[in-house]
Amino acid sequence: MSHSITHLVSLLRQQGFVHLPGFLDAAALTDLRVVVQRFHQTWLAHNAELFRAGAVNSAYLTARGSLDPADRLTLLRFVAQRRVHAILTQVLAVPAFMNTQLFFNPANAAQPNYWHRDMQYTGMSLEQQQAALGRLDVLHLRVALKPEPGLELVPGSHRSWDSPQQLAIRLQQGGHRNNEPMADAVAVALQPGDLLIFSANMLHRGLYGLDRLAFDMLYCESEPQLLAYVRPDCLPEPDLLGEIECPQLFVSPPALEEPLP
Repeated sequence: MSHSITHLVSLLRQQGFVHLPGFLDAAALTDLRVVVQRFHQTWLAHNAELFRAGAVNSAYLTARGSLDPADRLTLLRFVAQRRVHAILTQVLAVPAFMNTQLFFNPANAAQPNYWHRDMQYTGMSLEQQQAALGRLDVLHLRVALKPEPGLELVPGSHRSWDSPQQLAIRLQQGGHRNNEPMADAVAVALQPGDLLIFSANMLHRGLYGLDRLAFDMLYCESEPQLLAYVRPDCLPEPDLLGEIECPQLFVSPPALEEPLP
């Protein structure tokens, strides 16, 4: 393991995120952006009402039927490339691909963003969320396709539970709103080709504005409770595995397990 990866892993474990400027060169960025923009235009055409209602992201870009076969293979190769695998194996014991998402600006420029931990949308109780910290981790690997304000994150919150004020903001309790400033937060702006790796468990919020368009790849430990969230149609068919650098990242979800909680 190189010194750079050692340092990266140390930062990621300590603060819950790490920013890698210029992760993609110009050619790789162009190839990815062309495919993602084609998906986005189709999504907007089919989900105009959802977009007008406030959507700020879409998902399942690698699902069968979401893209033409060539574009889909481009994305499958991208999410399972050696550079990505080399990072994941230093952080997750047995990493597995989970999902893809695309983040963009809301239709209403005045729409507020919101602090959250991804786990709060799984149906987990607060007690279960707290218990999952440091136990069931999911990583976002976000590639900026255009200049954007990026994200705001609370360092170390992937391992530490909310303070009373943080919890009140996140859950909008006691008159607080989930778009209020949060103590100790750090904003990370992104340029095209940058990679931001962060724990889905940590306190974070997207920052809207500029030309925000970010491609997210989600990975998890190969644990049945987490793999139960993987959609089989987002995984490559057996005949495609030989065309992918690290096919071991595509782990089929268990047939009989239920997702969290």
